[in-house]
Order: sequence, then structure tokens, then C-alpha cells
Amino acid sequence: MLRCSRLLLAAALIGGLGSLAGCVVVPAHGHARVWVPGYWARPHVWVEGHWRYR
Repeated sequence: MLRCSRLLLAAALIGGLGSLAGCVVVPAHGHARVWVPGYWARPHVWVEGHWRYR
């Protein structure tokens, strides 16, 4: 039972980290909207995540 709960906890942690990674999948052709995750800009300004065309 302990092994099963550890496995479940590990899967939840990996899933949570994957959702925070900000991965973007872009198609090979044409212009696509891509999500740009938030980031820190100079001087100490947080730029919110936004959509842009690529």
C-alpha cells in the first residue's frame, strides 16, 4: 500500500511540474498563436503571460 501511494504521489508531482513548465507546441506551417509564459523583465517587473503570433 505504501508503494502504491508513493507511486501516485510521484505521478502527481511530475504532472504538476509538467503543467508549470510552459511547453509550447507549434505547427510546422503558417502563423500560429503561441502562449508566452510570464517572466521577469528589467528592472524587477513581472510581465504576465500572453498570446503572440509566430
